Amino acid sequence: MKHCVVIGGGVVGLTTAWALLQRGHAVTLVEQETGVAQGASRANGGQLSYRYVSPLADAGVPLKALRWLLDPDGPLRFRPEFDRAQWSWLVAFLRNCRGPVNRLATERLLALGAFSQAAFARLCHEAQLGDVIALRAPGKLVVYRQPAEFARVAARASGGVEQALSHDDCVALEPALADTEATLAGGIFTPGEAVADCHAFCGALHERLAAHEHFRGRLGARVDSFLTDRAGVVFGVRTTAGDVTADAVVLAAGLHSRALAATVGVPLPLYPLKGYSLTAPIGPGHRAPEVSVTDFEKKILYARIGTDLRVAAMVDLVGDDLTLDPRRLASLQRSVRATFPHAADYDRATPWAGLRPATPSGAPIVGASGVPGLWLNVGHGALGFTFSFATADIVAELVSGRASPLPLDGLSR
Repeated sequence: MKHCVVIGGGVVGLTTAWALLQRGHAVTLVEQETGVAQGASRANGGQLSYRYVSPLADAGVPLKALRWLLDPDGPLRFRPEFDRAQWSWLVAFLRNCRGPVNRLATERLLALGAFSQAAFARLCHEAQLGDVIALRAPGKLVVYRQPAEFARVAARASGGVEQALSHDDCVALEPALADTEATLAGGIFTPGEAVADCHAFCGALHERLAAHEHFRGRLGARVDSFLTDRAGVVFGVRTTAGDVTADAVVLAAGLHSRALAATVGVPLPLYPLKGYSLTAPIGPGHRAPEVSVTDFEKKILYARIGTDLRVAAMVDLVGDDLTLDPRRLASLQRSVRATFPHAADYDRATPWAGLRPATPSGAPIVGASGVPGLWLNVGHGALGFTFSFATADIVAELVSGRASPLPLDGLSR
Protein backbone atom coordinates (compact mmCIF):
# COMPACT_ATOMS: atom_id res chain seq x y z
CA MET A 1 0.00 0.00 0.00
CA LYS A 2 1.25 3.45 -0.94
CA HIS A 3 0.25 6.66 0.80
CA CYS A 4 -0.80 9.17 -1.85
CA VAL A 5 -1.52 12.86 -1.50
CA VAL A 6 -4.07 14.29 -3.94
CA ILE A 7 -4.05 18.08 -4.27
CA GLY A 8 -7.46 19.44 -5.24
CA GLY A 9 -11.02 18.87 -4.06
CA GLY A 10 -12.84 19.33 -7.36
CA VAL A 11 -14.29 16.52 -9.45
CA VAL A 12 -10.85 15.59 -10.84
CA GLY A 13 -9.20 15.37 -7.42
CA LEU A 14 -12.09 13.51 -5.80
CA THR A 15 -12.35 10.89 -8.55
CA THR A 16 -8.57 10.45 -8.40
CA ALA A 17 -8.73 9.87 -4.65
CA TRP A 18 -11.49 7.28 -5.15
CA ALA A 19 -9.57 5.46 -7.89
CA LEU A 20 -6.46 5.26 -5.71
CA LEU A 21 -8.43 3.91 -2.74
CA GLN A 22 -10.04 1.29 -4.97
CA ARG A 23 -6.55 0.06 -5.85
CA GLY A 24 -5.60 -0.41 -2.24
CA HIS A 25 -3.73 2.82 -1.50
CA ALA A 26 -4.15 5.22 1.40
CA VAL A 27 -5.08 8.75 0.37
CA THR A 28 -4.86 12.20 1.91
CA LEU A 29 -6.79 14.82 -0.07
CA VAL A 30 -5.74 18.45 0.43
CA GLU A 31 -8.05 21.27 -0.63
CA GLN A 32 -7.52 24.97 0.05
CA GLU A 33 -11.24 25.75 0.33
CA THR A 34 -13.29 24.69 3.34
CA GLY A 35 -15.56 22.58 1.13
CA VAL A 36 -15.18 20.45 -1.97
CA ALA A 37 -16.18 21.48 -5.51
CA GLN A 38 -15.90 25.21 -4.91
CA GLY A 39 -14.13 26.03 -8.19
CA ALA A 40 -14.96 24.96 -11.75
CA SER A 41 -16.91 21.94 -10.43
CA ARG A 42 -19.50 24.02 -8.58
CA ALA A 43 -22.05 25.16 -11.18
CA ASN A 44 -20.76 23.92 -14.52
CA GLY A 45 -22.94 22.80 -17.41
CA GLY A 46 -23.60 19.36 -15.97
CA GLN A 47 -23.37 17.62 -19.33
CA LEU A 48 -21.54 14.30 -19.59
CA SER A 49 -20.67 14.61 -23.27
CA TYR A 50 -18.74 11.47 -24.07
CA ARG A 51 -19.11 11.79 -27.85
CA TYR A 52 -19.26 15.58 -28.29
CA VAL A 53 -15.63 16.25 -27.44
CA SER A 54 -14.17 18.22 -30.35
CA PRO A 55 -11.60 20.64 -28.89
CA LEU A 56 -12.05 24.40 -29.25
CA ALA A 57 -8.92 24.64 -31.42
CA ASP A 58 -10.19 24.02 -34.95
CA ALA A 59 -9.30 25.32 -38.41
CA GLY A 60 -12.24 27.71 -38.60
CA VAL A 61 -11.96 29.14 -35.09
CA PRO A 62 -9.57 32.09 -35.73
CA LEU A 63 -11.93 33.60 -38.34
CA LYS A 64 -14.99 32.86 -36.21
CA ALA A 65 -13.27 34.48 -33.25
CA LEU A 66 -13.07 37.78 -35.10
CA ARG A 67 -16.82 37.72 -35.71
CA TRP A 68 -17.53 36.71 -32.11
CA LEU A 69 -15.47 39.60 -30.77
CA LEU A 70 -17.55 42.06 -32.82
CA ASP A 71 -20.85 40.57 -31.61
CA PRO A 72 -22.03 42.02 -28.25
CA ASP A 73 -23.78 38.70 -27.56
CA GLY A 74 -20.96 36.57 -28.96
CA PRO A 75 -19.52 33.65 -26.98
CA LEU A 76 -15.96 35.00 -26.86
CA ARG A 77 -14.33 37.87 -25.00
CA PHE A 78 -10.63 38.69 -25.02
CA ARG A 79 -8.85 41.14 -22.76
CA PRO A 80 -5.16 41.52 -23.66
CA GLU A 81 -2.87 41.54 -20.65
CA PHE A 82 0.83 41.96 -19.95
CA ASP A 83 0.93 38.28 -19.12
CA ARG A 84 3.39 35.93 -20.75
CA ALA A 85 1.20 32.92 -19.90
CA GLN A 86 -1.72 34.42 -21.84
CA TRP A 87 0.24 35.11 -25.00
CA SER A 88 2.22 31.86 -25.02
CA TRP A 89 -1.04 29.94 -24.56
CA LEU A 90 -2.66 31.83 -27.45
CA VAL A 91 0.27 31.16 -29.77
CA ALA A 92 0.15 27.46 -28.94
CA PHE A 93 -3.63 27.47 -29.34
CA LEU A 94 -3.36 28.95 -32.85
CA ARG A 95 -0.85 26.25 -33.77
CA ASN A 96 -3.52 23.70 -32.90
CA CYS A 97 -6.13 25.42 -35.08
CA ARG A 98 -5.44 23.17 -38.05
CA GLY A 99 -7.75 20.55 -39.47
CA PRO A 100 -5.42 17.52 -39.23
CA VAL A 101 -4.36 18.43 -35.68
CA ASN A 102 -7.98 18.91 -34.61
CA ARG A 103 -9.09 15.60 -36.13
CA LEU A 104 -6.32 13.69 -34.36
CA ALA A 105 -7.11 15.40 -31.06
CA THR A 106 -10.81 14.60 -31.49
CA GLU A 107 -10.06 10.91 -32.09
CA ARG A 108 -8.03 10.76 -28.89
CA LEU A 109 -10.69 12.55 -26.89
CA LEU A 110 -13.42 10.27 -28.25
CA ALA A 111 -11.45 7.28 -26.96
CA LEU A 112 -11.00 9.03 -23.62
CA GLY A 113 -14.73 9.83 -23.50
CA ALA A 114 -15.77 6.22 -24.17
CA PHE A 115 -13.41 4.99 -21.45
CA SER A 116 -14.72 7.65 -19.06
CA GLN A 117 -18.33 6.63 -19.65
CA ALA A 118 -17.54 3.08 -18.54
CA ALA A 119 -15.46 4.33 -15.60
CA PHE A 120 -18.32 6.61 -14.47
CA ALA A 121 -20.80 3.74 -14.49
CA ARG A 122 -18.38 1.62 -12.48
CA LEU A 123 -17.76 4.39 -9.92
CA CYS A 124 -21.48 5.05 -9.44
CA HIS A 125 -21.99 1.33 -8.77
CA GLU A 126 -19.05 1.08 -6.38
CA ALA A 127 -19.93 4.25 -4.47
CA GLN A 128 -23.71 3.57 -4.55
CA LEU A 129 -24.49 7.17 -5.38
CA GLY A 130 -28.12 6.49 -6.27
CA ASP A 131 -30.39 9.39 -7.18
CA VAL A 132 -28.53 12.07 -5.23
CA ILE A 133 -26.69 13.38 -8.32
CA ALA A 134 -29.81 13.90 -10.51
CA LEU A 135 -28.39 11.61 -13.19
CA ARG A 136 -30.35 11.27 -16.44
CA ALA A 137 -29.40 10.04 -19.90
CA PRO A 138 -31.76 11.93 -22.24
CA GLY A 139 -29.26 12.20 -25.08
CA LYS A 140 -27.65 15.33 -26.47
CA LEU A 141 -28.98 17.54 -29.25
CA VAL A 142 -26.61 20.05 -30.87
CA VAL A 143 -28.65 22.57 -32.85
CA TYR A 144 -27.27 24.60 -35.75
CA ARG A 145 -28.48 27.92 -37.07
CA GLN A 146 -26.31 28.17 -40.19
CA PRO A 147 -27.25 25.82 -43.08
CA ALA A 148 -23.67 25.49 -44.35
CA GLU A 149 -22.35 24.51 -40.93
CA PHE A 150 -25.14 22.01 -40.42
CA ALA A 151 -24.61 20.47 -43.86
CA ARG A 152 -20.94 19.94 -43.04
CA VAL A 153 -21.56 18.12 -39.76
CA ALA A 154 -24.61 16.23 -41.07
CA ALA A 155 -22.46 14.66 -43.78
CA ARG A 156 -20.10 13.31 -41.12
CA ALA A 157 -22.97 12.01 -38.98
CA SER A 158 -24.48 9.95 -41.80
CA GLY A 159 -24.60 6.25 -40.91
CA GLY A 160 -23.12 6.64 -37.42
CA VAL A 161 -24.48 6.71 -33.87
CA GLU A 162 -25.26 10.40 -34.30
CA GLN A 163 -28.53 11.29 -36.03
CA ALA A 164 -28.93 14.29 -38.35
CA LEU A 165 -32.31 15.97 -37.81
CA SER A 166 -34.23 18.70 -39.64
CA HIS A 167 -35.76 21.68 -37.84
CA ASP A 168 -39.08 19.86 -37.55
CA ASP A 169 -37.34 16.72 -36.34
CA CYS A 170 -35.57 18.73 -33.65
CA VAL A 171 -38.87 20.17 -32.42
CA ALA A 172 -40.48 16.72 -32.45
CA LEU A 173 -37.60 15.39 -30.34
CA GLU A 174 -37.52 18.41 -28.01
CA PRO A 175 -40.88 20.26 -28.03
CA ALA A 176 -39.47 23.17 -26.01
CA LEU A 177 -37.63 24.23 -29.19
CA ALA A 178 -40.99 25.21 -30.71
CA ASP A 179 -40.72 28.39 -28.65
CA THR A 180 -37.39 29.55 -30.10
CA GLU A 181 -37.30 32.71 -32.19
CA ALA A 182 -34.84 31.19 -34.67
CA THR A 183 -35.47 28.80 -37.53
CA LEU A 184 -32.89 26.10 -37.02
CA ALA A 185 -31.00 24.62 -39.95
CA GLY A 186 -31.05 21.29 -38.12
CA GLY A 187 -29.47 19.34 -35.33
CA ILE A 188 -27.31 16.36 -34.47
CA PHE A 189 -28.72 14.04 -31.83
CA THR A 190 -26.59 11.58 -29.90
CA PRO A 191 -28.55 9.07 -27.79
CA GLY A 192 -27.22 8.05 -24.39
CA GLU A 193 -25.41 11.25 -23.47
CA ALA A 194 -26.08 12.16 -19.85
CA VAL A 195 -26.51 15.07 -17.45
CA ALA A 196 -25.93 15.21 -13.70
CA ASP A 197 -25.30 17.64 -10.87
CA CYS A 198 -21.50 17.85 -10.65
CA HIS A 199 -21.54 19.69 -7.31
CA ALA A 200 -23.90 17.12 -5.79
CA PHE A 201 -21.76 14.33 -7.22
CA CYS A 202 -18.65 15.78 -5.59
CA GLY A 203 -20.40 16.17 -2.25
CA ALA A 204 -21.73 12.61 -2.30
CA LEU A 205 -18.39 11.15 -3.36
CA HIS A 206 -16.61 13.09 -0.63
CA GLU A 207 -18.98 11.55 1.92
CA ARG A 208 -18.10 8.07 0.64
CA LEU A 209 -14.40 8.91 0.74
CA ALA A 210 -14.62 10.25 4.29
CA ALA A 211 -16.12 6.95 5.44
CA HIS A 212 -13.16 4.95 4.09
CA GLU A 213 -10.65 3.84 6.71
CA HIS A 214 -7.66 4.73 4.52
CA PHE A 215 -8.82 8.24 3.58
CA ARG A 216 -7.94 11.51 5.25
CA GLY A 217 -9.28 14.87 4.13
CA ARG A 218 -7.61 18.19 4.85
CA LEU A 219 -10.02 20.94 3.84
CA GLY A 220 -9.08 24.57 4.27
CA ALA A 221 -5.40 23.70 3.89
CA ARG A 222 -3.47 25.42 1.11
CA VAL A 223 -0.47 23.66 -0.43
CA ASP A 224 2.41 26.14 -0.54
CA SER A 225 5.18 23.88 -1.88
CA PHE A 226 6.35 20.33 -2.37
CA LEU A 227 8.65 18.44 -0.06
CA THR A 228 11.68 17.24 -2.05
CA ASP A 229 14.82 15.37 -1.13
CA ARG A 230 18.36 16.12 -2.27
CA ALA A 231 17.79 14.20 -5.49
CA GLY A 232 14.72 16.28 -6.31
CA VAL A 233 12.21 13.51 -5.58
CA VAL A 234 8.85 14.77 -4.32
CA PHE A 235 7.92 13.01 -1.07
CA GLY A 236 5.07 15.18 0.20
CA VAL A 237 3.58 18.64 0.48
CA ARG A 238 3.94 21.63 2.78
CA THR A 239 0.54 23.07 3.65
CA THR A 240 -0.83 25.82 5.86
CA ALA A 241 -1.98 23.02 8.20
CA GLY A 242 1.40 21.29 8.35
CA ASP A 243 3.51 18.95 6.26
CA VAL A 244 2.16 15.72 4.76
CA THR A 245 4.60 13.07 3.56
CA ALA A 246 3.67 10.59 0.86
CA ASP A 247 4.93 7.95 -1.54
CA ALA A 248 3.23 9.76 -4.43
CA VAL A 249 1.67 13.19 -4.94
CA VAL A 250 -1.04 13.76 -7.57
CA LEU A 251 -1.57 17.35 -8.69
CA ALA A 252 -5.25 17.86 -9.57
CA ALA A 253 -5.79 21.43 -8.41
CA GLY A 254 -7.23 22.92 -11.59
CA LEU A 255 -5.76 26.29 -12.49
CA HIS A 256 -3.77 26.43 -9.24
CA SER A 257 -1.74 23.49 -10.56
CA ARG A 258 0.19 25.81 -12.84
CA ALA A 259 1.85 27.80 -10.06
CA LEU A 260 2.48 24.74 -7.89
CA ALA A 261 4.11 22.77 -10.70
CA ALA A 262 6.35 25.72 -11.52
CA THR A 263 7.93 25.50 -8.05
CA VAL A 264 9.58 22.23 -9.08
CA GLY A 265 10.40 23.33 -12.62
CA VAL A 266 7.40 21.78 -14.38
CA PRO A 267 5.78 24.23 -16.84
CA LEU A 268 2.09 23.57 -17.41
CA PRO A 269 0.43 25.23 -20.44
CA LEU A 270 -2.78 26.05 -18.60
CA TYR A 271 -4.91 29.14 -19.07
CA PRO A 272 -8.32 29.94 -17.56
CA LEU A 273 -11.28 29.93 -19.92
CA LYS A 274 -13.84 31.86 -17.92
CA GLY A 275 -17.36 30.57 -18.28
CA TYR A 276 -20.72 31.65 -16.91
CA SER A 277 -23.79 29.74 -15.88
CA LEU A 278 -27.34 30.44 -14.80
CA THR A 279 -29.29 28.06 -12.60
CA ALA A 280 -32.98 28.85 -13.00
CA PRO A 281 -35.85 27.11 -11.16
CA ILE A 282 -38.39 25.25 -13.26
CA GLY A 283 -41.98 25.83 -12.15
CA PRO A 284 -45.24 24.05 -13.00
CA GLY A 285 -46.02 26.37 -15.89
CA HIS A 286 -42.62 26.17 -17.55
CA ARG A 287 -41.65 24.13 -20.58
CA ALA A 288 -38.03 23.16 -20.02
CA PRO A 289 -36.06 20.98 -22.42
CA GLU A 290 -35.80 17.34 -21.37
CA VAL A 291 -33.03 16.60 -23.84
CA SER A 292 -29.58 18.08 -23.23
CA VAL A 293 -29.30 20.89 -25.80
CA THR A 294 -26.26 22.76 -27.11
CA ASP A 295 -26.61 25.82 -29.35
CA PHE A 296 -23.58 25.40 -31.60
CA GLU A 297 -23.22 28.95 -32.92
CA LYS A 298 -23.88 30.67 -29.63
CA LYS A 299 -21.91 28.08 -27.60
CA ILE A 300 -24.67 27.83 -25.00
CA LEU A 301 -25.72 24.56 -23.41
CA TYR A 302 -28.93 23.74 -21.59
CA ALA A 303 -29.34 20.87 -19.14
CA ARG A 304 -32.26 20.07 -16.90
CA ILE A 305 -30.79 19.08 -13.53
CA GLY A 306 -33.46 18.04 -11.06
CA THR A 307 -35.91 20.93 -10.73
CA ASP A 308 -33.52 23.49 -12.24
CA LEU A 309 -32.41 24.46 -15.70
CA ARG A 310 -28.66 24.89 -15.92
CA VAL A 311 -27.50 27.20 -18.71
CA ALA A 312 -23.76 27.46 -19.30
CA ALA A 313 -21.87 29.45 -21.87
CA MET A 314 -19.05 31.74 -22.94
CA VAL A 315 -15.30 31.60 -23.29
CA ASP A 316 -13.69 34.71 -21.81
CA LEU A 317 -9.91 35.03 -21.96
CA VAL A 318 -9.58 37.62 -19.23
CA GLY A 319 -7.03 36.10 -16.86
CA ASP A 320 -7.80 35.00 -13.31
CA ASP A 321 -10.94 37.11 -13.09
CA LEU A 322 -13.92 35.58 -11.29
CA THR A 323 -16.10 38.70 -11.14
CA LEU A 324 -19.64 38.45 -12.47
CA ASP A 325 -19.63 40.85 -15.41
CA PRO A 326 -23.18 42.28 -15.62
CA ARG A 327 -22.82 42.81 -19.38
CA ARG A 328 -22.03 39.14 -19.95
CA LEU A 329 -24.87 38.04 -17.71
CA ALA A 330 -27.28 40.34 -19.54
CA SER A 331 -26.05 38.95 -22.86
CA LEU A 332 -26.63 35.40 -21.66
CA GLN A 333 -30.10 36.29 -20.44
CA ARG A 334 -30.99 37.76 -23.85
CA SER A 335 -29.84 34.67 -25.71
CA VAL A 336 -31.55 32.28 -23.33
CA ARG A 337 -34.87 34.09 -23.39
CA ALA A 338 -34.82 34.10 -27.20
CA THR A 339 -34.11 30.36 -27.44
CA PHE A 340 -36.14 28.89 -24.56
CA PRO A 341 -38.38 31.76 -23.38
CA HIS A 342 -40.71 29.56 -21.31
CA ALA A 343 -38.23 27.05 -19.93
CA ALA A 344 -37.63 28.41 -16.44
CA ASP A 345 -37.92 31.43 -14.15
CA TYR A 346 -34.93 33.42 -15.42
CA ASP A 347 -35.75 36.32 -13.10
CA ARG A 348 -34.79 34.06 -10.18
CA ALA A 349 -31.73 32.56 -11.85
CA THR A 350 -28.56 32.20 -9.78
CA PRO A 351 -25.52 33.43 -11.74
CA TRP A 352 -22.06 31.88 -11.45
CA ALA A 353 -18.66 32.23 -13.08
CA GLY A 354 -15.83 29.71 -13.08
CA LEU A 355 -12.33 29.35 -14.48
CA ARG A 356 -11.83 26.24 -16.58
CA PRO A 357 -8.14 25.24 -16.76
CA ALA A 358 -7.51 24.53 -20.43
CA THR A 359 -4.56 23.40 -22.49
CA PRO A 360 -3.99 24.81 -26.01
CA SER A 361 -4.85 21.44 -27.57
CA GLY A 362 -7.98 20.89 -25.48
CA ALA A 363 -6.64 17.60 -24.11
CA PRO A 364 -5.90 17.08 -20.41
CA ILE A 365 -2.39 16.38 -19.16
CA VAL A 366 -2.23 13.04 -17.40
CA GLY A 367 0.57 10.92 -15.95
CA ALA A 368 4.18 11.45 -14.97
CA SER A 369 5.32 15.03 -14.44
CA GLY A 370 8.99 14.41 -15.14
CA VAL A 371 9.75 14.94 -11.46
CA PRO A 372 9.90 11.63 -9.54
CA GLY A 373 7.07 11.29 -7.06
CA LEU A 374 4.82 13.88 -8.73
CA TRP A 375 1.93 12.91 -11.02
CA LEU A 376 -0.40 15.13 -13.05
CA ASN A 377 -4.14 15.12 -13.67
CA VAL A 378 -4.81 18.64 -14.98
CA GLY A 379 -6.04 20.72 -17.91
CA HIS A 380 -9.51 19.28 -18.53
CA GLY A 381 -10.99 22.61 -19.67
CA ALA A 382 -14.76 22.54 -20.09
CA LEU A 383 -14.86 18.72 -20.01
CA GLY A 384 -13.64 18.09 -16.48
CA PHE A 385 -16.85 16.34 -15.40
CA THR A 386 -16.84 14.21 -18.55
CA PHE A 387 -13.19 13.14 -18.53
CA SER A 388 -12.44 13.00 -14.79
CA PHE A 389 -13.45 9.36 -14.41
CA ALA A 390 -11.10 8.24 -17.18
CA THR A 391 -8.11 10.31 -16.13
CA ALA A 392 -8.53 9.26 -12.50
CA ASP A 393 -8.32 5.60 -13.50
CA ILE A 394 -5.31 6.26 -15.73
CA VAL A 395 -3.38 8.06 -12.99
CA ALA A 396 -4.30 5.46 -10.38
CA GLU A 397 -3.02 2.67 -12.62
CA LEU A 398 0.25 4.50 -13.28
CA VAL A 399 0.79 5.27 -9.59
CA SER A 400 0.19 1.58 -8.91
CA GLY A 401 3.05 0.68 -11.25
CA ARG A 402 0.89 -0.61 -14.06
CA ALA A 403 0.48 0.51 -17.67
CA SER A 404 -2.08 3.09 -18.68
CA PRO A 405 -5.33 1.51 -19.90
CA LEU A 406 -5.30 3.99 -22.80
CA PRO A 407 -2.44 5.28 -24.97
CA LEU A 408 -1.12 8.56 -23.55
CA ASP A 409 -0.27 10.07 -26.94
CA GLY A 410 -1.41 13.67 -26.81
CA LEU A 411 -2.33 13.39 -23.11
CA SER A 412 1.08 13.55 -21.45
CA ARG A 413 3.79 16.15 -21.07
